[in-house]
Amino acid sequence: MTLGEAAAAEGLHLLGGFHPEPGDGAPEGCGTLLLLGPDGAAFWARVTGSTEFGDGRADPLNRWSERVIGGLATRFGAGALFPFGGPPWLPFLAWAVRSGQAWASPVGLLVHARDGLFVSYRGALAFAERLDLAPAGVQPCTTCERPCVSACPVGALTEGGYDVPVCHAYLETEAGADCRMRGCAVRRACPVGQGQRPEAQSAFHMRAFHGEVRA
Repeated sequence: MTLGEAAAAEGLHLLGGFHPEPGDGAPEGCGTLLLLGPDGAAFWARVTGSTEFGDGRADPLNRWSERVIGGLATRFGAGALFPFGGPPWLPFLAWAVRSGQAWASPVGLLVHARDGLFVSYRGALAFAERLDLAPAGVQPCTTCERPCVSACPVGALTEGGYDVPVCHAYLETEAGADCRMRGCAVRRACPVGQGQRPEAQSAFHMRAFHGEVRA
């Protein structure tokens, strides 16, 4: 079984990779760094059916990620890296851009060639070997009408930046229930990656963002 197949069996998929250079912040001796993230509805089904989500302890998603991605690392002879657990924090956003599969969108959030504005990174695998990589993707925003720039109901997330207090205040309102339960309206407006994230998963992440649960 290939790494891609093994990741898919866990509800994950490869989001790109790169060959680190000095200054990238990768572990010493890393020849290839591969990024992993959720693979549509299969991911959320695996996560919510896991021991971590049923034991009542904090941080179920992060603990699931550590166990599953750590297992893949052991299985394929790599080191496991995670975007949580800091400080210090590993530069996952910079790594995403280095992969050639993600870019800054008009609203500043990362947009992925396949997952659009719903892209998220659960971990990475660091290999000593210099592995072959897929060709760089195509930046989707160059041919897009950019509905993301006007999608926020209260103008909290636009080309001008992100007003986090305004966003949180809106989530407290009755009208804000749409974003709380279905996910950020700006992310949902992106035509790339439609259907990649179940609404239940978006609701979980919005509760975590709004301080109601811990990831």
